[in-house]
Amino acid sequence: MPLFGTLQDDFNDGSLDTAVRWSGSYGDPDEAGGRGRVPCTTGFAGLKSGSSYTLTGSGVFLRLYAPTPAGATTAAASVLVLSSTGGTDAGFIVDPAQNAVGLYSRVGYADGAAVFLSYSATDHAWLRLRETAGTLYWDTSPDGNTWTTRRTASTPAWAADTDLAFLVEGHRDAGTPDHIELDYVNIPPGQTIAVGTANAVEAAQGLGRAKTRALTAATAAETAQALAAVVTRLDVTLTLGAPSTEWEVSAPW
Repeated sequence: MPLFGTLQDDFNDGSLDTAVRWSGSYGDPDEAGGRGRVPCTTGFAGLKSGSSYTLTGSGVFLRLYAPTPAGATTAAASVLVLSSTGGTDAGFIVDPAQNAVGLYSRVGYADGAAVFLSYSATDHAWLRLRETAGTLYWDTSPDGNTWTTRRTASTPAWAADTDLAFLVEGHRDAGTPDHIELDYVNIPPGQTIAVGTANAVEAAQGLGRAKTRALTAATAAETAQALAAVVTRLDVTLTLGAPSTEWEVSAPW
């Protein structure tokens, strides 16, 4: 019964782990330039973990690079913890085309108490969903260090299930296709994945290089970067210890 906190990826080895970490993925996500990438087209694509986690007493956070609207009315990145029941989930939907971030705890694809923020590439660069002592928290951060709680709600019963999955999904209604990019899944700024014995959650990897990109706050124009983006890497020795489920959104989108 692994906690979501054990799901970690810095996308630093040049090959997306679809065998273990992201075994539920669809629509051809990949890894390039030191980031995970999810296509954002008029179809649906998702970077999805296996359905083997629990949310109670745990959580998930990441650095998100939202898609570019590029002629779309909606171009959204869904960042969700999924239950085994379709449409019952919790997390964020980031849509720069709508200038909106939705904070959801949905049942039947709906949440009448959803909270909506005006999207800021700076303030909402990092996203975190966590559960503590019967309460769900939706947090955002410009740098992965200082967090602001944007919504709280009573923890739904399904959060204690042991077959939950984490999903980052991309979809747009029109415009030029591009990618959502993401990084540092459950890895704080300045840290890397601890290397150890392989287990059911994370396969051990022979890492000889670590990412050294500076984690400065995003600018207002910063979204997913082109493939030409370069990630600086240094040789170091580490010492640290199916397709979319009927994606839809509610008002005001």
